[in-house]
Amino acid sequence: MLGKVIDLIKNEPFYVPNILLKNYRKLNITDSELIVLIYLINTDISFNPKQIAKDLNFDLNEVMNIITSLTEKNILKIDIINKKVREEIINLEELYKKLGFIVVNDEIKEKTNNIFDVFEKEFGRTLSPMDYEIISEWQKNYHDELILLALKEAVFNGVNNLRYIDKILIDWNKKGIKNEQDIINDRKKFQNKKQNKKLFDYDWLNEQDS
Repeated sequence: MLGKVIDLIKNEPFYVPNILLKNYRKLNITDSELIVLIYLINTDISFNPKQIAKDLNFDLNEVMNIITSLTEKNILKIDIINKKVREEIINLEELYKKLGFIVVNDEIKEKTNNIFDVFEKEFGRTLSPMDYEIISEWQKNYHDELILLALKEAVFNGVNNLRYIDKILIDWNKKGIKNEQDIINDRKKFQNKKQNKKLFDYDWLNEQDS
């Protein structure tokens, strides 16, 4: 099977998406199906099973079985376009969506794992099992972005303990704060109230008399 992939690449400079090579087994794609997908990614979108079989040195029945399997796995679709002549077109959008979800999920996992590293770096110490438990509980109720913003707020105020950060998160939750823009808006609102209070408390009468 590897030999066929090598021959395919040698014959023409085929583009092989790295993410597909790394994750095709997660999508339950077989080696034979992978070869056909690489071929389809790099060739005309018109569906021509005889040409596919010829170019890949596959049996025609094998190609049809692979296409059927990929369709059932919701990896590809065959769209029918009615122009002057009926034409079948390969649609790989579902494959790209599935690969996209893998990338997003991997980024979320990486971010989730790194949040503990960020805390250790900012605190300048190793987190205790209790610290891990508290942060993990936060993740059930708050987005990592908000937790890290609360950490940033605590560090800015010279405080590096989880109890203080917990109070920040509770306060933000009461105000409906969910992201950095909400924090900025809340601070602007607070500054406006502060300025209005100064204006209200100012002794305008005595100022005019002086």
